[in-house]
Amino acid sequence: MERVCFLLQVKKDRLDEYKERHKAVWPDMLQALRETGWHNYSLYLRDDGLLVGYLETPDLAKAVAGMSVREVNARWQSQMGAFFEDLGGRRPDEGFLRLEEVFHLD
Repeated sequence: MERVCFLLQVKKDRLDEYKERHKAVWPDMLQALRETGWHNYSLYLRDDGLLVGYLETPDLAKAVAGMSVREVNARWQSQMGAFFEDLGGRRPDEGFLRLEEVFHLD
């Protein structure tokens, strides 16, 4: 199982709305994440907009590819893209910065 940690930057003026959106993630989006290998998935948000994501997956490339063909993901990403800074024209699920794992206590 791959452990994946990533960063994104949420716009400071959109923090409250970003949190509200994640209180009501669409059931079909949640199901698509589960079906494509996104497990133990969490998002953490700092007051300045730094978003830290963590997930476990058998294969990140397959998990991302699996979501990329889901219609629900296209809808979700198009709505959520406006919340983030510095995506360079990419969707949030393509524009995150993956961090290198340097230690893990099993």
